[in-house]
Amino acid sequence: MNGAGNDFVLIDNREGGVSLSREQIARLCHRQRGIGADGLILLRHATGDADWAWDFYNADGSDADMCGNGARCFARYLLENFGGENEVNFETACGVIRARIFEGAVTVNLTEPTGVSLNLSVSVDGRKRIMHYLNTGVPHVVLFVDDADAAMVEKLGKEIRHHEEFAPDGTNVNFVQVLKPGHIRVRTYERGVGETLACGTGVCASAMVAGRLNVWRSPVRVDVLGGDTLSVAFENKGDNFTEVWLTGPAEFVFEGTVTV
Repeated sequence: MNGAGNDFVLIDNREGGVSLSREQIARLCHRQRGIGADGLILLRHATGDADWAWDFYNADGSDADMCGNGARCFARYLLENFGGENEVNFETACGVIRARIFEGAVTVNLTEPTGVSLNLSVSVDGRKRIMHYLNTGVPHVVLFVDDADAAMVEKLGKEIRHHEEFAPDGTNVNFVQVLKPGHIRVRTYERGVGETLACGTGVCASAMVAGRLNVWRSPVRVDVLGGDTLSVAFENKGDNFTEVWLTGPAEFVFEGTVTV
């Protein structure tokens, strides 16, 4: 499946018989030697009161607590295969995610961000840059640039991702260009993946920071590298944010079997 070009291998593991090593996940996500994906999702039964649950992995096989575009794809899979009157919820490592489908678009409610820290001065690439940090299920840095297309995403993304300021876990990095009030363009360098066509949690982080700093009203529209435009609605709550909703496409690409 893919959500705005952010693609995922989704495996039905309700019976619990699928156990994949980090190396097997990385091979399945490899674009030349496997299926090819930005991440892998295992569907499983919930342990609490939620309808379902997932296990989510980055393309390199590492664990990830949350993925906004993956959540929208997962929600559409659940609703089209198991029903739920256009609404469903599921357990993730960072909490229960609520989702709904309306007129073909999938909306997910992310958990409240943590660790919001704006206007950090960080030395990178030989100069001081102003960055903004928050955790939207996974850690994100937001860096504003004049032209997202001209941003050195791979070079700076990798350097910031491993910067001591964000140790020991590192961070995802979003390069954000303001197009007009309430509308931004984002390119994202993801931990364990590199640059992707879209990143849901990064889109949310970028929209909330841009909205806060520019005093925009919610929702904020976000153009991503894959060509889609997502929408992020949120409420300001003191120094934090609440009621974060991400809306965008989630599509089936193909289904089949693979030997691991």
